[in-house]
Amino acid sequence: MTSRKTRALVAQETIEIIEQGWYLSPEGQKVTIAELLRYARENSVLYRPADFDEVFSMRDHILRNTSGHPSTEFAVVNSTTLSAASELVHRRHASDVLCLNFASARNPGGGFLRGSQAQEESLARASGLYPCIVQMKAMYHTNRRFRSCLYTDHMIYSPKVPVFRDDTDVLLREPYCVSIITAPAVNAGAVRRNEKHNIPKIETTMLSRIEKVLSLAVIHHHRTLVLGAWGCGVFKNNPIDVARWFHAHLVENQTFRGSFRTVVFAVLDKSKDQRFMRPFLDTFANLAGGS
Repeated sequence: MTSRKTRALVAQETIEIIEQGWYLSPEGQKVTIAELLRYARENSVLYRPADFDEVFSMRDHILRNTSGHPSTEFAVVNSTTLSAASELVHRRHASDVLCLNFASARNPGGGFLRGSQAQEESLARASGLYPCIVQMKAMYHTNRRFRSCLYTDHMIYSPKVPVFRDDTDVLLREPYCVSIITAPAVNAGAVRRNEKHNIPKIETTMLSRIEKVLSLAVIHHHRTLVLGAWGCGVFKNNPIDVARWFHAHLVENQTFRGSFRTVVFAVLDKSKDQRFMRPFLDTFANLAGGS
């Protein structure tokens, strides 16, 4: 386990790599990623809550006019998001991998520059994600002003973000690209503590937000998703609930049946009782290989 100070130094090195557009591989070879970084940054899109009526219309048009998959292959793995994504890219040769970034609503990259360690911070240290999201100031300013920890439905879609580190922060010989949706879950712990009148809205908000995430995946033509225990860390959502909410859309909602080829739930769980991973295994294991 690296220290907070070490992670902060790695984060600073990542910023330097992004600014200069290249890095040296472990073998000392110069790896140029400037064009990859530029593409991801310039083609990132901020979606505001008011945009989703149009997103849903686009989604429905696409799904009406494309043939779905006979079944969705589900998998639940005890790994990081990028480890699961790398497996799909390198072993399964998937070119349309889309990862969900369990985002901070108020600070782009969460606390990655300060050496914090959660899913978003690991994504930001390992890839070109940070410049894609830090430019979307409206999302963060709105959530800072928003009076509820339900947060808003602002989301950022970033295509083909270059990944250039592995899970141990070692620079890769060759980068690979994955697309990323940056979206905050409800901060359920804060809502339960400070907004008791909003507790009934946690489930409805999360169900609605998951529909929006999946709809963005459809309109950007992604059929391979890496999801996970969204909001189950410091935001204190119950993994049983989050697994159930994803199941409600991916399996029960006719809109999305057959919309995706592969859905991997990457749940990094070091607990002895697998309290984070187990609900996803219980919910999706019987669907492994197809729904």
